[in-house]
This record gives sequence, C-alpha cells and structure tokens, in this order.
Amino acid sequence: MKKLSHVDDSGKANMVDVSRKLPQIRTARAWGHIRLSAETLQLIRENKMKKGDVLTIAEIAGIQGGKRCSELIPLCHPLPIAKLEVHSEMDETGVQISTLARCTGNTGIEMEALTAACIALLTVYDMCKAVDKDMMIGEIRLVEKKKEDIR
Repeated sequence: MKKLSHVDDSGKANMVDVSRKLPQIRTARAWGHIRLSAETLQLIRENKMKKGDVLTIAEIAGIQGGKRCSELIPLCHPLPIAKLEVHSEMDETGVQISTLARCTGNTGIEMEALTAACIALLTVYDMCKAVDKDMMIGEIRLVEKKKEDIR
C-alpha cells in the first residue's frame, strides 16, 4: 500500500513539502449533480426562485469557493489559480455542475476543482430549499487531473 502523503513517520498530520517539485501547468476537472423535483426544475427554468437566478449564482459561488479551498481544507496549499470555471446545466433530474481549475505550481489543483463543484451544488440546495425538501446532492467526482511541463 502507498504511504499517505499528509502523515509523518509518527502518524501525525503533516503539510506536504512541495518546495523541491518543479512548477508545472496543472489542470483538474470535477463534476457533481443535485437531484431536484420537476416543480423545482420548472421554477429554475422560468427564473422564478425568490432568491434569484439559481444557476448563475451557483456558478459564481463555485468560483468563490474554489478560490478559498486552502482556507477550508486543512493542510491544503494555497495556489496561484490562473483559471477557475464553473458551468451548470439542467437535465431531466436536476442540475449538473462541471468545473475546471488551472494553475502553474508545484502541487495539484484537484481540491480546488472539487471544492468549486461542492460549493456550487450547495448553493443550488440553499436557493431551492424553501420549495424542495427532497433534494439530493451526489456523484461528486474528479473527472480529470493532468500536469504539463512548462516550456
């Protein structure tokens, strides 16, 4: 089994030292879904939610959340984020959220992509909770993680 990177030799939590790693262009994509009732979907489609434009606000919230990832998750490195995108799309059962995060650095950016997806989904939940008591957030996952050498 691989050794956990955030645990030292005595089993204590430890922020990984990435100072010796070469900077690379790092990109991550994440995806998530929130299941909503047909009535809630119709209200979103018609922009009739009391709190406003659900999809636009969720996308902005996701970007803000991804930018604050290192403040939310212990031992997560603050990164110089170059790009953070959050896209929402309605389907027949709810709203899909897809994210892209990119930086030039010496550690990955997947946590920022995942955090952006989670915060966007939580925002949809918050904006719809008055009309839909059966919402379900799920299927949050990392879709892609890659690194490229800087030329």
